[in-house]
Amino acid sequence: MEALFELARGRLPLLVSFPHSGTYVPPEMASRMTEAGLALPDTDWHVPLLYPFLDELGASRLVATHSRYVVDLNRAPDDRALYPGRKNTGVVPRETFAGAPLYKERAPDAAEHTARIARYWRPYHDALGRELERLKSVHGYALLWDAHSIASVIPALFDGRLPDLNIGTNDARAAPAIVGDAVLAAAEQSAFSAVRDARFKGGYITRSHGDANGRTIALQLEMVQAIYMDERPPYALDAATAARVIPVIRTMIEAYLKAGGAQFSPP
Repeated sequence: MEALFELARGRLPLLVSFPHSGTYVPPEMASRMTEAGLALPDTDWHVPLLYPFLDELGASRLVATHSRYVVDLNRAPDDRALYPGRKNTGVVPRETFAGAPLYKERAPDAAEHTARIARYWRPYHDALGRELERLKSVHGYALLWDAHSIASVIPALFDGRLPDLNIGTNDARAAPAIVGDAVLAAAEQSAFSAVRDARFKGGYITRSHGDANGRTIALQLEMVQAIYMDERPPYALDAATAARVIPVIRTMIEAYLKAGGAQFSPP
């Protein structure tokens, strides 16, 4: 049976989570899915490859192996909307972002919905929570970075083209404004466009684990796929453009470590 995630523990108070980069779909689910669904268009393609420096830095990482179409790890288990008034993509998706159905037969019913949360959603969040608690026990605090990517244009979800680097701190509720500003400033030193708490403010992981006034702060980076890959099938990585993005992400994470750590240092 395919492992649900891969966890590597580091020495820093930083955990980087990759909840949407998995591509595995269990055969019993795949047999019911449409061609559009099996193409997995809404995957955060190749994102772990953009963080090759994590071992060198000493960060922990948690990488999901299963597709977000099995269960969406960055949505609330009760399907509470992240952005009220906008299209909501659920914890057990039934269609792509573009609105194409995922299932040709037997879309998940309520019982399957509940079973998937127990089987696939809960273990990832339990592992994430345990690692954050370990980091707090060692360092006194924890910094969570939730790593994502998305197609640059998705009319069903937002108007126009997204900025290249979208930093989310849930309007400074998941991380203090001074920390979000430091990460944004690092991003703005690059050739890429960057915003904080605009269209994307952070998903369920950032919002549920981050507390700007607590011992765990959290931040989400949603980057557009156009800056490191071909957004058309088969969604190939562009090594040359990815090589320009990687040092920018590292600079942003280093700024996060410095600014985040300063929040817990004695005056």
